[in-house]
Amino acid sequence: MREDEDNLGVVTALVRSTFLVNAVYAESAREYGLTPQQGQLLCVLMAQPYGMSALGPMLRLAKSSLTELVDRTAQRGLVRREADPADRRVVRVALTKRGSELAEEFYTATCRRIEELPATLDGAARDTLADLLSRVVRDNNVPMVFLERDEAPPAAGGR
Repeated sequence: MREDEDNLGVVTALVRSTFLVNAVYAESAREYGLTPQQGQLLCVLMAQPYGMSALGPMLRLAKSSLTELVDRTAQRGLVRREADPADRRVVRVALTKRGSELAEEFYTATCRRIEELPATLDGAARDTLADLLSRVVRDNNVPMVFLERDEAPPAAGGR
């Protein structure tokens, strides 16, 4: 029997699907002149500005790596650091108007590409896949690093 006719085990299927999604995400980021990490940062910030201390664990980056990522993204005019209105000692990272516009374009294109991955599944199979993956995400407390389409804020606008 050929490999494509065999069902994969859960570990192999999850690892391979991760590689697949990461490849699509990286390709989309490249087309928008972003690194995959910059794309993640922009998508996270679509929901709201976050403090540096919250972004590190969310993006699973060490403090120094996060600082470099924010610095590089800020140099491109896509994010800015700002004082937290509730605590001026806290530094938040927010999208600029340009960053918000790019985030929306990148997010929409990336969603479109990822939606195509399970194109051979019928509606019921897609729903089952979404339900099962949702449980895995919830059970492992995965941070909200990518919004649902209906949670995305309206396009562009300074923050």
